[in-house]
Formats: sequence, structure tokens, C-alpha cells
Amino acid sequence: MTRITQAGLGFNTERNLQSAMERLATIQNKASTQKQINSPSDDPAGTATAMQVRSEQRQNDQFSRNAADAIGWLSTADATLSTTTDLLQRTRDLVLRGANDGALNQEAKNAIAMELEQLHEELKVAANTQYNGRLIFAGSSNASTAVGATNQFLDGSPVERRVGPNSNVRVDVSGSAVFGEGADSVFATVLSIAQDLRAGDSISARVAEVDTHLQAVLGEQVKIGVRHASVQTAESKLATDAVTLQGKLGSVEDIDLASMILQLKSQEVAYQAALSAASRTLQPSLMDFLR
Repeated sequence: MTRITQAGLGFNTERNLQSAMERLATIQNKASTQKQINSPSDDPAGTATAMQVRSEQRQNDQFSRNAADAIGWLSTADATLSTTTDLLQRTRDLVLRGANDGALNQEAKNAIAMELEQLHEELKVAANTQYNGRLIFAGSSNASTAVGATNQFLDGSPVERRVGPNSNVRVDVSGSAVFGEGADSVFATVLSIAQDLRAGDSISARVAEVDTHLQAVLGEQVKIGVRHASVQTAESKLATDAVTLQGKLGSVEDIDLASMILQLKSQEVAYQAALSAASRTLQPSLMDFLR
């Protein structure tokens, strides 16, 4: 037969009370934080899953920032190309007017030449457009201007933004592809036409040159539009992924509040019952009074 002493009974009762109190404290902690996992020991497998999801969230956040920056670059480029198109359209109108030799005197031609020279300066300003302190027509170059004195572009390596695990998008624009270079650049063409007007030479054949430059700008603007749409699609997907990942993390870490309240009430009842049972079991003996 096993002999149960008063000391052994007290020890077991105290141990059971301690266990019940720890279970109650754990549930109370989860209820107060509304988190299923407050330390890795609460759920090692769940902790590993939560860490993986958080890593994916950080990656998704970085891609989202990259996409926002890419849209800034591409929007600036698109607006600049639209401005350039308007300038070239105005240039074409002036060249057509100046080509009407019989109806214009030299003073009128000089006035057209002056406006063309002004358009030349505005085209140079467009070519040196910046976004966040970076030239959009000079690639990765950190030069102060994109186009040099000889109408040569300082093209660096392409500027790209990573907007997905396997998706890189170019956000800058080749200045030489848009404006041309050297003697074949739009800058040289416009100035040459202005000089011909001042010299009284015919410029009727120069309209085709302006049209060539205009088509080059429009072609690059189409490419920018395609990239812009691609980044917007990626940005939309990243926003959806962010919601999905947050839900996935919540399913691992967050508690079911209704279930947790039920557990808390049940554990409180169990703890109170344990206290009641202990008080009846550990009654003072005659020796306790005699001590």
C-alpha cells in the first residue's frame, strides 16, 4: 500500500495549483495581446511560419517602394516627352510657314528664326529634365547636364527598378534615341533651319527632318507608356499581395477572440475549483493547532 502523508498531499496540491495558475496566466497574456504567439516557445512551427511571412512582407514592401519610384521616373519622362512633342509640333508649324518664300519678307523670316532659336533653348531644357536630382536622359551618369556642348548625350548604363522577384523595369530614357546626337540632333537641326532663314535660303526641304525627329520622340513615348503600364500592373499586384500576406500572418499569430474568451472563462473556473478543492483537502489538523 502507498502511504499518503500530509506533506506529500500538500506538495501535490501546490504543484497542481501552480500549473493551473500558469495556464491561466498564459491565456490571460494571449487575450491581452490578442496574439497567439508571444514567444517562440508558444508555437515553434508557427514562429517559423511567421518569420517566413514577415520576410516576404519586407520584400514586398521594398518592391512597392521600387514601383512607386519607377512610376515617378516614368511619369516625369512621359510628361517631358509630351512637352518635347509640343515643341517639335510648333517647330514644324514655323518651318512650314518659313518655307513659304513668296509670301514672307526677310524681316518675317528673321522673326521665325528668333522663335526657332527660343524653341532650341526649350528643347535643351527638356533634355536636361531631372527627377529627384537625377537626369532622366543620362542613364546612371551623375553629370550636371545630359547633353554636352557638341550635342552629345552622356549616356550612362540604364537605370532599372526591380518591381518583382523576376521583374526589372527600365525607368530612364536614352537621350540620343529621343533627341539624336551631334549634327543629326534635333538641336542642330533647329538651329540650322534658323540660320537658313536668316540667310534667306529656302527651308522647304527641312520639314522632313523635323518630322523624323518628331517620329523618334513619339516612338520613345510609346515605349515609356508600355513600361508605365507594366509598373502599374506590378504595383497593383504588390498591393494585393500585401493584403494576402497580412492575412496569412494574422492566421498564424492572431487569436480567435471568441474562442480565447471561452478558454479564459473555462480556465478561471478550473482555477477557482482547484483552489476550492485545495482548501478542503488541506484542512488544519490538531497538531497544527497545538504547535
